[in-house]
Amino acid sequence: MNRPFVDREICGYCGACVSVCPTNAVELVDIYLRIDPDRCIGCLACLKVCPLGAMKLNSEYMKYEASEIPELDPYRNPDVKRLDFDVLVIGAGPAGSIAARTVAQENLEVLLIEKRQEIGAPVRCAEGVSKKALVKIVDPDPKWISANINGCRLYSPDKAYIKVDDPGSGFVLERKIFDRELAAQAAKAGAQVWVKSRAINLIKDIDNRVTGAIVRRQDGDYAIRAKIVIAADGVESQVGKWAGIDTTCKNSEVDTGVQYLITGINSDNPAFHPEYCDFYLGREVAPRGYAWVFPKGDNTANVGLGIGGHISEARAIDYLNKFVKEGFPEASVLAMIAGCVPVSGALSELVRDGFMIIGDAAHQNDPLSGGGIINSMISGQIAGEVASQALRNGDISSEELSEYEKRWYSEIGRTFWHLRKLREGVLRFSDKTFNDLARVLAHKNPSRMSIIDMFWTALKDEPKLLLELRHLIAIGWFQ
Repeated sequence: MNRPFVDREICGYCGACVSVCPTNAVELVDIYLRIDPDRCIGCLACLKVCPLGAMKLNSEYMKYEASEIPELDPYRNPDVKRLDFDVLVIGAGPAGSIAARTVAQENLEVLLIEKRQEIGAPVRCAEGVSKKALVKIVDPDPKWISANINGCRLYSPDKAYIKVDDPGSGFVLERKIFDRELAAQAAKAGAQVWVKSRAINLIKDIDNRVTGAIVRRQDGDYAIRAKIVIAADGVESQVGKWAGIDTTCKNSEVDTGVQYLITGINSDNPAFHPEYCDFYLGREVAPRGYAWVFPKGDNTANVGLGIGGHISEARAIDYLNKFVKEGFPEASVLAMIAGCVPVSGALSELVRDGFMIIGDAAHQNDPLSGGGIINSMISGQIAGEVASQALRNGDISSEELSEYEKRWYSEIGRTFWHLRKLREGVLRFSDKTFNDLARVLAHKNPSRMSIIDMFWTALKDEPKLLLELRHLIAIGWFQ
């Protein structure tokens, strides 16, 4: 019997095939479609109803598999379409979209591709950003701001908290809208944007230099020749590996996290404030990490936590479920996301001939907090500017593109070593130490203290960490 199978490169996970299957052989599980061969009767109703042509016959399967990644010269393969661009950006998150926008503004031909069918989904972060840092790159727009942040509350393991007032310090974003707006800005600047378009291999010349990528879309494979390829494909980056850069993380170098979007929080719940971001410390709450509550308006919040990637006693979701049950028993969960964050510092190698890697793919997350939105946008802007200049100079060698590495290190990267040391020291604190610090700071009127004052107090008995703090102040991390 000629049975159907699903081409996941094309599938839009709409569920149309499920609705017409007379034997319940097709099941949609989140964004994974599966077919039970024991139930399928080969009626092919699913093929007829599929709006994207993702359902195929088994007779087509071997042909599809055989052409998974074209091995021949893509410019001589008649089944591969060919296009040329100045710059190809792989990944339409904040880093990729800013890079594409920056290059397009220089009247260069740019293609920005995103492997998912919707830019901005799924959301993979707590969505909090510094207002001061953000406005240097993009103008704030109320349509992608969920909450204005005027400070934070830091909770010790015994649930005492220190309140730090900092009016107008930040935003909690609506990432689905924010990411889409950044991609739209790139398009308005002149970049082409493709969704559900996945890079499946890099194209290299005889000297092993990157000259483009094979991109798979619904309508077939494309050989995209580009003078410069910019990889912005996230922490799971494969493109960097194809270029010869080792992007693999060790378990001890990542935090693994889970977050719920919850709603229905009681107005009198002390664990929620509509204008403050809350952070919870303690080994019982989140070993080698922390939990957070970021408001999103209308008694809604992002509630999540991250733990060390090498922690084996329990999973991140187990810690989160306990945290939510204790702090927000009345709330309902609207969404869940999961992932991991590199906290070891940026990759030591960020460029090759005709190639650059940026954002989470380059491990450019803040080693102290794990935050990556602002750093990704900064790296995207620097990479876009350097790529544009290299193209104007007619030199796309790694030596020319290394200006991106130098500028990244000068502006952001040079803080990472000290931040990592600071983090490692603080994470050695016992829960008792955190509780004692909360009591000490409470007597110092923390509402009038800056974050730097709190660090000074917390680290007074740790001379090595105080030295790292002095280094960070000297190079401008605290402003």
